[in-house]
Amino acid sequence: MNAYVGTATSRVDGRAKVTGAAKYAGEFTADGLVHGFVVEATIPRGRIARLDTSEALKVTGVLDVLTHAHRPPLADKDEAWKDEVAPDEGSPFRPLYDDSIKFNGQPIALVVAEEWETAKFAATLVRVEYQQEQAFATDLEAGRNKATEVKKPHEPRGDAAGALAGSAVRHEADYFIPTEHHNPMELYATTVVWDGNGRLTVYDKTQGVLNVHKYLCSVFGKKPDEIRVLSPYVGGAFGSGLRPQYQVVLATLAALALKRSVRVVLTRQQMYGLGHRPATIERVGIGAKPDGTLEAVTHEATAITSRYEDFARNDSGWAEQLYKSRNSHYSHKLARLDVSTPCDMRAPGAASGVCALECAMDELALALNLDPIELRLKCYSDRDQSEDLPYTSKQLRECYARGAEAFGWSKRNPAARSMRDDKELVGWGMATGVWEALQMPVAVRIVLSANGHAEVSCAASDIGTGTYTIVAQVAADALGLPIENISVKLADSTLPQAPVEGGSWMAASSAHAVLGAAEDIRQELARLASAMPSSPLAGIDAAEVILVDGTIASNGEKSRAVPITDAMRYGKLERIEKHKLNHFAEDKSHARNTHSAVFAEVKIDEQLGVIRVTRVVSAVAAGRILNTKTGRSQIMGGVVWGIGMALHEETVMDHRFGRIMNANIAEYHFPVNADIHDIDVIFVEERDDRINRLGVKGLGEIGIVGVPAAIANAVYHATGKRIRRFPITLDKLLA
Repeated sequence: MNAYVGTATSRVDGRAKVTGAAKYAGEFTADGLVHGFVVEATIPRGRIARLDTSEALKVTGVLDVLTHAHRPPLADKDEAWKDEVAPDEGSPFRPLYDDSIKFNGQPIALVVAEEWETAKFAATLVRVEYQQEQAFATDLEAGRNKATEVKKPHEPRGDAAGALAGSAVRHEADYFIPTEHHNPMELYATTVVWDGNGRLTVYDKTQGVLNVHKYLCSVFGKKPDEIRVLSPYVGGAFGSGLRPQYQVVLATLAALALKRSVRVVLTRQQMYGLGHRPATIERVGIGAKPDGTLEAVTHEATAITSRYEDFARNDSGWAEQLYKSRNSHYSHKLARLDVSTPCDMRAPGAASGVCALECAMDELALALNLDPIELRLKCYSDRDQSEDLPYTSKQLRECYARGAEAFGWSKRNPAARSMRDDKELVGWGMATGVWEALQMPVAVRIVLSANGHAEVSCAASDIGTGTYTIVAQVAADALGLPIENISVKLADSTLPQAPVEGGSWMAASSAHAVLGAAEDIRQELARLASAMPSSPLAGIDAAEVILVDGTIASNGEKSRAVPITDAMRYGKLERIEKHKLNHFAEDKSHARNTHSAVFAEVKIDEQLGVIRVTRVVSAVAAGRILNTKTGRSQIMGGVVWGIGMALHEETVMDHRFGRIMNANIAEYHFPVNADIHDIDVIFVEERDDRINRLGVKGLGEIGIVGVPAAIANAVYHATGKRIRRFPITLDKLLA
């Protein structure tokens, strides 16, 4: 039998997705299903003075228009609205709760009709008058001076300001990362099925069904068995679905009001009223000796958040994991503006902060007349300096070596504007990537049937990353069954517990829960097999038994084996069911990270300023790779995201009105097929016996970190022009 873990296994849910059998939140149906359409606020701050729904209600097919003044009861305490990943500080947004307006695009009414098109038309007839008495602000740069420090990612070390000022060579600069919005293929949607007895089945686009379940029960004062939340397939989320989005509240509210099944699907434009990667100003200072030894690193991030919640991530502390320096200081400030609360977006904090850090390192290398890799190796840190801890594993040096060799870095002429391909300028740049290797408690249930089939179930989501497949692979190996004999059920709030899927923790976490449940099954099968009359395993210790090729076998002599089906028949068992919650021992003696080295080639039309990213090599050290096929896809997807950050993505706000001007995928630019050329993914072997039993880290985030900086550094190498305001667009090159 094949071992599945570590191989290029195709997705077990692939056929369902390509044939259309996979159903998403907005595709489930029910008898008497009706549709809701959201009416949005058109001012960024103020109050609703008058909301007239009379004309909308006259439209044939319109059933009701829900507003803050006309709706079922909602919880009135902040604590009831705080979900699993809500910020500690602040008051969560409550849709249709009162007359206050907190951001432009806020939902202020829900039109419910027999048909979606009817609801959409009637929504245009809702008339709203506002009281806009207070001044509003949506501009980070204008509000930078009012930003306040909220946290230090790490405690300061030494005298960073003094060391920086006294350094022989130093670089200080601001790097601007704009607001970016998630644009997953699947729109945010919720279908609430009313069963006639007050119980609700909620199909929601989310990264955590248990988070949504607890949230809805809290907001609506329901018992846990009165609401069931499912999200079997998710068409991309990337962090936007970690918190419950407002459409799940509106759909549930409408179902309770009408006692009918309701579907609410947001339009692409309305999705820009949800969370986003916050715009940040990253101020980086690096001081060094003439030989490249770092004397000081300072990094101050100033980010936007809403006025009602403090959202902050670690933008500024990543140099502690990468580069030796005796002196350091990191801080994070928030500018509270009249926008919706930001949310996690692939590699939150690191994607922005490491971009600035790695651009600054490139500029320092230039000032020192050192090769960018040479500088990084010169100040390479084998310890996490913030806690003075060694790593469970860190093969970043090998990432530099393997990536540089595959890219051909040794052929690089270091002088700017020195490389050409006919009429195009050619630039080569590189950068480092780093992310956390996190693990969370996850529970699974395995039911092994007497026919040799196993069902693995868990409330964890698969947001397109391949959780179905990873769980099936690990279960198949642990139970000694072909992967075709494994079925996986996920993302149902009635299944064993799991946290939201994010942070690159789900593969490692769920895999070890599967191993634990499979281990309990193995022990029970060993007991049955050893007790069978004339058993070749009679008297064998359970520790000496393995499950392989559908049998219970001696680890030392595989010919001594009993078929699993025979053992269960002997025990008169139709099924063996085991439930396991994994436990990762708390280990504060080592730091846990994934790392990468990213190399990028750009070609730039000198006259037009058009930039093409023609090659990217990403060498990744992330422990044991469970599935090299889906793993490679994860890194490639991250690289595409990084290209978007570097060259395309920017949410444009008209600060006169506090309104997003490009809330659509025609004017909000991100990479398409024509923008993507050669991407080479190298998995650097990294054995890690300390982090967990399988030596697994995570891949979801590390693929994007460092990519924008590598491209920005390549653009400088090609043109001699340093662009510190992202995205890098042709107008900035030609200015």
